[in-house]
Amino acid sequence: MHSNPPRLADRFLQFFCAPHLLEEVQGDLHEEFEYQVKHAGARRARWRYWRDVLGFFQPRYIKRKPSQYPQTYLFSLNMLHNYFKIAVRNLLKNKGYSFINIGGLAVGMVVAILSGLWVWDELSFNQYHQNYARIAQVMIKETDEGNVGYSNSVPYPLATELKTNYQSNFKHIVTSSNAGDYILTAGENKFLRKGQFMEAKAPEMLSLKMIYGSWAGLNDPHSILISASTAQALFGNTDPLNQVMKINNKLDVTVTGVYEDLPLNSVFNDINFFAPFDLWVSDNEWVRESANNWHNHFLKVYVEIQPTTDFERVSKTIKDAELKNIGDLKDKVAENPQVFLHPMHNWHLYPFKNGAVNPEPTQMVWLIGIIGAFVLLLACINFVNLSTARSEKRAKEVGIRKAIGSVQGQLISQFFSESFLVVLLSFFLAFVLLLFTLTWFNDLSAKAISIPWTNAYFWLFCLLFIFVTGLLAGSYPSFYLSSFQPIKVLKGINVVNRFAFTPRKVLVVFQFTISVTLIISTIVVYRQVQFAKNRPVGYTREGLLMLAMKSDAFSGKHEILRTELKNTGAVSEISASMGRMTQVSSNNDGLEWKGKKPEQDKNFSTLTVSHEHGKTVGWQFVKGRDFSRKYATDSSGIVINEAAMKYMGLQNPVGETISWKFRENTAYFQVIGIIKDMVMESPYEPVKPAIFYIKPINGKPNWLNVKINPSVSISQALPKIEAVFKKIVPTVPFDYQFVDDEYNAKFKAEERIGKLATFFAVLAIFISCLGLFGLASFVAEQRTKEIGIRKVLGASVAGIWQLLSKDFVVLVILSCLISVPISHYFMDGWLQKYTYRTEISWWIFGVTSLGALGITLLTVSFQAIKAALVNPVKSLKSE
Repeated sequence: MHSNPPRLADRFLQFFCAPHLLEEVQGDLHEEFEYQVKHAGARRARWRYWRDVLGFFQPRYIKRKPSQYPQTYLFSLNMLHNYFKIAVRNLLKNKGYSFINIGGLAVGMVVAILSGLWVWDELSFNQYHQNYARIAQVMIKETDEGNVGYSNSVPYPLATELKTNYQSNFKHIVTSSNAGDYILTAGENKFLRKGQFMEAKAPEMLSLKMIYGSWAGLNDPHSILISASTAQALFGNTDPLNQVMKINNKLDVTVTGVYEDLPLNSVFNDINFFAPFDLWVSDNEWVRESANNWHNHFLKVYVEIQPTTDFERVSKTIKDAELKNIGDLKDKVAENPQVFLHPMHNWHLYPFKNGAVNPEPTQMVWLIGIIGAFVLLLACINFVNLSTARSEKRAKEVGIRKAIGSVQGQLISQFFSESFLVVLLSFFLAFVLLLFTLTWFNDLSAKAISIPWTNAYFWLFCLLFIFVTGLLAGSYPSFYLSSFQPIKVLKGINVVNRFAFTPRKVLVVFQFTISVTLIISTIVVYRQVQFAKNRPVGYTREGLLMLAMKSDAFSGKHEILRTELKNTGAVSEISASMGRMTQVSSNNDGLEWKGKKPEQDKNFSTLTVSHEHGKTVGWQFVKGRDFSRKYATDSSGIVINEAAMKYMGLQNPVGETISWKFRENTAYFQVIGIIKDMVMESPYEPVKPAIFYIKPINGKPNWLNVKINPSVSISQALPKIEAVFKKIVPTVPFDYQFVDDEYNAKFKAEERIGKLATFFAVLAIFISCLGLFGLASFVAEQRTKEIGIRKVLGASVAGIWQLLSKDFVVLVILSCLISVPISHYFMDGWLQKYTYRTEISWWIFGVTSLGALGITLLTVSFQAIKAALVNPVKSLKSE
């Protein structure tokens, strides 16, 4: 152990101690150090030396009284109190600039906190489930015509194979149906709710928080676990346990548990009940028949791996679990199916889309986080600009302080205290604004974010946030202002050289570059959404309703429903289909046609429909005709879309025969018509080849499509339609969806990006203009005498306005020139992920730049014209 005082502590003392006291104080401290080495040991002596230098504690053995050299203890509470007192006086003295600094920083902080909470909500997705780090979904990777595809639906026998031969890798293997809408009935109450049929270990694996009952509730094959909100809707305040209810009016189940509603940042948040998987199997014969069918991919399998292994190791182990069991199924072997695990912590941020990992959620997290940081940085730039701009006003103060013994370190501390006071006031104001804006922000971003008042890490982050923001905002002004030389200042020599304005100009350019880039990005996102919305969809969405036939009560009642509904005059047509209009629910291969090439093995979208489907949805025919009850042969007829015609390579496919091998059976169909492509999936992607047919092959229709009479208003039609449904199927809730609303929901993600970008862009412009207003105000104040002289010499108001505005206009024009290539690069890259996309037109940059210039002129002109209108006599008397 060294016996010399710490060198770093001595340097610290030299920097902060007043020069005329340094030698005396240092001598006393060294003497004290030697005494401590002898009596307490070198380690304790060095620690006490640091303590005494920092001044947080008064030295016990120094002979002189601390009051004889008070300037030494720069970090004492008394000195901090003085610094903040001076800072408060300075803020009150310059109320206008204080308001701009505090208000601008508060707005920047609100954006930063909101974006931080949003990012945390995204990063903590699925963490509600205690074992989420070891939960995964079983997926299959296949190659089709050279294209790699990923599917989270697996064949039934794969689940059996994993349990039989790979169980040692897993703590739980849970087989599940797809999530779907089901009718839940309890007494007179009936609601359509989303649920899943899962094996008994699912509640334990997902660590559901049980309010009533336990995780073992699904052991009974006729049980059901329901969410707290569903229990309230069905049973009110009655104890829900052991209550009997029905699923789809036919499956009797007993409530064996009620679990807490899952949060929005869980992938299972919209699941309102879990029922036994065996119950679903017993109710669906086609599922039981698929127990050994490796062709039919329809199940979900969730697993929890053992703590002693990892996802990569298990994925390698189960990779060939399907391939080695499909035998001589040549088409399946050619696809080379590979089984792997997709971890739960990647479900949200790294989902699969179009044969690859979709980077959009991760990019969105980075984007929001970066924008929040940039907006806060813009607010900090205002503080830096206004502080340095007012440097001449404080030059004499700095000179006098240095002349009476203050060192640079003391001045830095003083200016930092002002910075931290502004940051603290801004933080408290930001929290007030946060309380008022959080609900609105949640609606905008489709979140349920709340302030984590009881989270210690949150408050630790807030303290760190205040510290970093204070350093960020106060570093440059503190070192800049404290560097003035007292001799020059007190002699009246201008201490601000011509290069001092350069950083300020650079920061203004940076501010407006960010703001203009955000505005351009907002316009591009809006145009992309509108471009896709205006895309021809190939059918008529307006006045078209969809109703799910989730109960056997609909069986055999399609014709009577059609007749009764048309008799009301409110409905022009009704049809049945095996899927909703806004999504493709079935994809199949095994089709053969004349001239088919060996490599053509693409899956076709397939949809069973009734004869009136085309009239109901408004098919647009290119060739051929629609289905008709007049022709008995139409039961073996099909209608295809243009994408299917092009893929098949048929010039005139009407009348052509197409064979379809489904499972062990082969059916033959004749093409009777070709329709324009119908946009049923993503409006940003090409339409898939599709086939529509009458004869059910793989199930029966489960959706009703109702076309409201265009001459009848929706408000008049809906009560009439509901009355018919209650009369014919009274046990089923009248739960409908407008096709137009369902289609518009496909734009929610992009619209949300656009709204968030607009929100951030508006605040960025506001903060930038606030800073510009402050700078313009200061420049006008600084040049008051010059303006008076110019007016006496005959200068016009317009001339003075031009004089004061031109520098700011030049800076904004430069910002626009920089932001144009930056925004074009990033937005063009964003658009490339869409097959169906708009173009970035030149006028977007022109209009945005003119708008930025207009806002700048409005902001600056107020102060410029105000200064130009002042009586020159008053201006020249100002000093």
